[in-house]
Amino acid sequence: MKKFFALCALAALWLAPQTGFAQTAKKANWKEMHDFHEVMSTTFHPAEEGNLAPLREKAGLLVERAQAWKKSAVPAGYKAELTGEILKRLVKQCKTVQKAVKKGKSDAELTASITKAHDIFHEIMEKCRD
Repeated sequence: MKKFFALCALAALWLAPQTGFAQTAKKANWKEMHDFHEVMSTTFHPAEEGNLAPLREKAGLLVERAQAWKKSAVPAGYKAELTGEILKRLVKQCKTVQKAVKKGKSDAELTASITKAHDIFHEIMEKCRD
């Protein structure tokens, strides 16, 4: 019985790269996406609750991370052409957010702007995965 389980384990290890497991691992390792999400989550979620201080502090970093993500290679498991187009819109919207912060726009305008960027981020998550 032990030999049977050992054989099953070896078969699973051999088959893993040939199945969706390998693509899942690659998706999980898109560093630039995770770096962007870190800043997005620490700015958007407080803004939802009326706390715009993190957004005002990190608007520039949001743009930097969006640009870095756009420049990175699209890993297996994502539709590269579609992802690239949506990332362009994300960078543009993050720049809009940054400009709104610099101009001292109202809380309502900032919240609407970061919400639009957040929606574009989720568009990538929903439409661009294979």
